[in-house]
Amino acid sequence: MKAYIEHEDRKYQVDLSRPIDISYPLVPGNDLPKCFWAPNVEAEPVRAHGFVGSTVEGGVVNFYDVKLNPHGNGTHTECVGHIAKVQHSVQESFDKFHFIAKLISVTPRKVDNGDLVIQADQISELLGDESYDALIIRTLPNAIESKKIDYSETNPPYMDSACMSLIVAKGIQHLLIDLPSVDRESDEGKLAAHHAYWNYPKIEHDKKTITELVYIDNMYVDGLYLLEMQVAPLVMDASPSRPVIYHLQIV
Repeated sequence: MKAYIEHEDRKYQVDLSRPIDISYPLVPGNDLPKCFWAPNVEAEPVRAHGFVGSTVEGGVVNFYDVKLNPHGNGTHTECVGHIAKVQHSVQESFDKFHFIAKLISVTPRKVDNGDLVIQADQISELLGDESYDALIIRTLPNAIESKKIDYSETNPPYMDSACMSLIVAKGIQHLLIDLPSVDRESDEGKLAAHHAYWNYPKIEHDKKTITELVYIDNMYVDGLYLLEMQVAPLVMDASPSRPVIYHLQIV
């Protein structure tokens, strides 16, 4: 199924029969990435009044309770409510779900304190002068082992606030990254990159989103994609999500 898209005086062709899912599935147990000391995803059959919600255990249907942490388990999308004093839901951030996105690959730099950091000049060079609705960042080396890692207490790479300010200046509305957070794992609560992205508290509500813990296989080249944001309708500051991308061709 092919479609043609017009966006800001450009025309694109997209094959909707070739989706690329860049999310991690939420698998109960250890078989997924997690971070920030979150427990594993749990799923247990409901047991009540002689009923058991498991066909394996003799029940007539599967009927499970599920426990998860949106920020700590798998791919998730968050809004300014993550840091705001007033509650906001990520659902408020979307009035459309398809965006022109740029995929870039970046190798974080080692800074003086030994941390690995994505810096502004790296992003500027890769984005160029064009504007995009969304930016997808793949960090290198893009090891397959990251699909099953517990990032807790590993001090993963992150973005500096100047880098985030540049992304805001470029007009990016939806930022996706394969790291557990855009900020340092332990930064005494500063969350400098989050604050820079949402310009909080100067702006108390912003429709921009950040999606963390995506995974983009190396077989997919940097460039333009159509991004489809699928976000579970959970009314919280963050929700499990399933971003899907499609190759775009300029016509």
